[in-house]
Amino acid sequence: MINRTKSLLILLFIFSVFKASAQSTTSSPYSRFGLGELQQQSLPQNMGMGGIAAGVRTAGSYNNINMLNPASYSAIGLTTIDIGAYGSINTLSSSSVKQTATDFRLNHIAFAVPVTKGTSALSFGLLPYSDLGYNFTQSSKIDTNTVNSIYSGDGGLSKAYFGYGFNLFKHLNLGFNIGYIFGNLRQNRSVQIPNYDGSIYTTSTSFNTRIEQSQSIKGINYDYGLQYEIPFSTTSRVVLGYSGSLKSTLTSSTKYVSTQYTVDNTGAENIATDTTYLRTDANVKIALPLIQHFGLSYQKDGHYLIGADYSRGNWSALTINGVNQGLNNTQSYHIGGQITPNINALSSYFAVMDYRLGYRYNKTYVQTSGTDINESAITFGLGIPIRSTSRLSFYKVNFAAEVGKRGTLANNLVKENFINLRLSFLLNDSWFRKFKFD
Repeated sequence: MINRTKSLLILLFIFSVFKASAQSTTSSPYSRFGLGELQQQSLPQNMGMGGIAAGVRTAGSYNNINMLNPASYSAIGLTTIDIGAYGSINTLSSSSVKQTATDFRLNHIAFAVPVTKGTSALSFGLLPYSDLGYNFTQSSKIDTNTVNSIYSGDGGLSKAYFGYGFNLFKHLNLGFNIGYIFGNLRQNRSVQIPNYDGSIYTTSTSFNTRIEQSQSIKGINYDYGLQYEIPFSTTSRVVLGYSGSLKSTLTSSTKYVSTQYTVDNTGAENIATDTTYLRTDANVKIALPLIQHFGLSYQKDGHYLIGADYSRGNWSALTINGVNQGLNNTQSYHIGGQITPNINALSSYFAVMDYRLGYRYNKTYVQTSGTDINESAITFGLGIPIRSTSRLSFYKVNFAAEVGKRGTLANNLVKENFINLRLSFLLNDSWFRKFKFD
């Protein structure tokens, strides 16, 4: 059984590597700025609690992987595997139109292996870094003609990481991640000339034009973290946490293609009739900023956990090829917790489940039309243990939901109401246990 499980996990990991840079799982027009819509480096266990992570070592009685603060790896005592999926329902509203989009992806796969039980562990995995996905149209008048400018984008960046966390002194834990960020961002701008009745010209002279910009991005970044425990008893403690991502540099190769095309009577595009421009730029540098996370939590083992996080990123310093991108600095606030009614209950399955609740507020790095784009969400979560016939293996399904909003209708902008759903399967096992026989 263990060999089958290992083979399945390896296949899923290979699949996720090939799919990671090809998926777009956002439908937000605000993802066109910067590097796309940034994703928090946390799993459903933390996201269900409002995204608290910097000061969290364990979420309940199971071993969990918290890559946002690699110092937490030192609490891992069993081989731990976490595989998850992500889905979203996003409703976009403007002053004149409303539409809903849905997205889905295999979200993450993460491994952790204890080096010395309860004092140090290794972790590695793959998860999303940012998402790009949007499609909208703006109409304008040139002389007496109506011209539609169509903007679209897709793609995203992924992050593969390898990390190590260890106990330095009795209550002080340190950790680090080496990450490799990679992926493709594609953005298009098309110009179409509609008939006065709203249809598209299909004659040979009615060429439409598209300019496509494709960025292939890759590079290494470094994360660090520390956690300090203040024990109140053998079963309760306060944890102070700090983690961050250092300033780093990515490499971007950009390709520009301009084509002309026509559309048929149904509005579908025909194959491009001509490529009018093609250019591949030399590699340029993307300077990522310093990002910092501060966290505090109080935990009573087997019963409850509460905590709060504050994060900030100096994204106003983001440059591409030495050109500042005009972004805002980010700030986010997270608060939440979980409760397990009775972890030792034998007659009530609901009593051994984890119930999570939280709230987060994020000032994003996007400013458009003189307006800051912010988002907020209420989060919910469940940790559902799965009974195992083995005393060496433990399984749990973690579910998290975020219900929130982003943007505003002011200044002719777009307001988004979203529901994000996260589901993961967690395995704790003693894969490398040595048995002794007399």
